[in-house]
Amino acid sequence: MKALRLAANLSGGALALRSDISRSMLSRIERGLVSPSVETLDRIAHGLGQPLSRFFSDQPGRTDLSVVRAGHGIAVDRVGAVAGFDYELLGHGLSGNLFVEPYLVRVASDAPPYTSFQHPGIKFIYMLTGKVAYCYGPRKLQAIGAGDALMFDASALHGIDSVEEGPVSYLSVVFTLRS
Repeated sequence: MKALRLAANLSGGALALRSDISRSMLSRIERGLVSPSVETLDRIAHGLGQPLSRFFSDQPGRTDLSVVRAGHGIAVDRVGAVAGFDYELLGHGLSGNLFVEPYLVRVASDAPPYTSFQHPGIKFIYMLTGKVAYCYGPRKLQAIGAGDALMFDASALHGIDSVEEGPVSYLSVVFTLRS
């Protein structure tokens, strides 16, 4: 709590005032002499501009930073990959229960249609260049282009039906729970 207060550049008195608690109470909480109620913690969190959950997460133990410099993603040969689709892994999660796979996908203008992708999780697609017709289940979405975004349950059949304008590139992020 004290680290959050100092990071916010607040004195103990200023945070106590913002939180509607006494300065001495805040001092005793910060020194571990008092176990505050959830209501008091909520007031302090509000005074810090933080969610209450911030006090209950293991932030110092987190190690989930992944940095991939431009042009240095890992080329991935996906099992059963479709011709004309190139995948570049842009990062990875190192901790927690959520598995995240961010890819830069490049699709050749002459890539054959492939609408049979199907896998667990939630998929987010953000089109960077080009224009495609995209199928999701029985739906065919025309003219999905740069700046358009799709997010869906990836357990349904999905994929590019046709390249309408190339070159095509998009960010694809798949979210699944670790088992």
